[in-house]
Amino acid sequence: MAQSFYEQLVMKTQMNYQQFFNVYASGKTPVKLTEKPMLPYEEQVQILADKIKEADHIIVGGASGLSAAGGGDFYYEDNASFRKYFGKFAEKYGIKGAFSGMQYPWPSREEYWGYLATFLHTTQHAEVRKPFRDLQEILKGKDYFILTTNQDTQAIKAFPEEKVAQIQGDHRYFQCSQQCSDEVWDAVKPVEEMIQAMGDDTKVPTELIPRCPNCGAEAFPWVRGYGNFLEGTRYHQEYQKISDDVLNHLHDDHLLLIELGVGRMTPMFIQEPFWGLTGSLDGAYDVMINRDYQFLPEEIEDKAQAIKGDISQVLDDVKAAM
Repeated sequence: MAQSFYEQLVMKTQMNYQQFFNVYASGKTPVKLTEKPMLPYEEQVQILADKIKEADHIIVGGASGLSAAGGGDFYYEDNASFRKYFGKFAEKYGIKGAFSGMQYPWPSREEYWGYLATFLHTTQHAEVRKPFRDLQEILKGKDYFILTTNQDTQAIKAFPEEKVAQIQGDHRYFQCSQQCSDEVWDAVKPVEEMIQAMGDDTKVPTELIPRCPNCGAEAFPWVRGYGNFLEGTRYHQEYQKISDDVLNHLHDDHLLLIELGVGRMTPMFIQEPFWGLTGSLDGAYDVMINRDYQFLPEEIEDKAQAIKGDISQVLDDVKAAM
């Protein structure tokens, strides 16, 4: 299948990422940054509030920092959130962070699926977190689209699915681990059944390990990052949604791009395509919000703001300024 417009943008930046991997891994960027001093925080927030008001269309790019800002911070750390949801696994196996559990050498497939079902159940049933509720309020009455690399279902809980592109997968679906077909199928019900059968134990009954309905191989979550991610029909549909949205708004007088929580692991999916669009489109303006990084490319220094701060607090302040 031919690559969509937005996937082509991603592929170009992917090559840049591979070439400069050590730079990204050290928390930097190979892109030449502005030498201009950053505006005061309050002024940046007011600019963003004003840009939202005047925007013809808004594209929000939400990455891992967005979910972390709302309490979904159990992926990399052995913190209170991780202990709340994964405590029995942490105590039994010494796991430190949800993602580390995906790499753990589980003694059996029943134990592995006990952990994986817990992981998926936690995100599938999590309430809509505060940053997404703030976004709902900020975007109310506006023409918008949400692009996300998060797989935790927060975006599609908060916004209509036709206005969301999940290009890195979705915890609501299984795929065949062997990619025997192009099919993805519901993971919510089988995960619920595994959780109920497991109870306080850490393993699921063998007969509940989900399998592909076509070839009988084990199922696998339809997510990129720790398995054989299926880039099939649904994957291309997600990319087509964001591609269609961008192409429909290339000539808007006021196209606002907002980056929320893009880190150094995946700048090629949101940040660098957004930078490229901002530089090439007359009506585009980009605002980057990140707790740890404040990168403003020299090429777009007059068409963008880089706000360093807690996303949840920044969104609160933007609401107050609107």
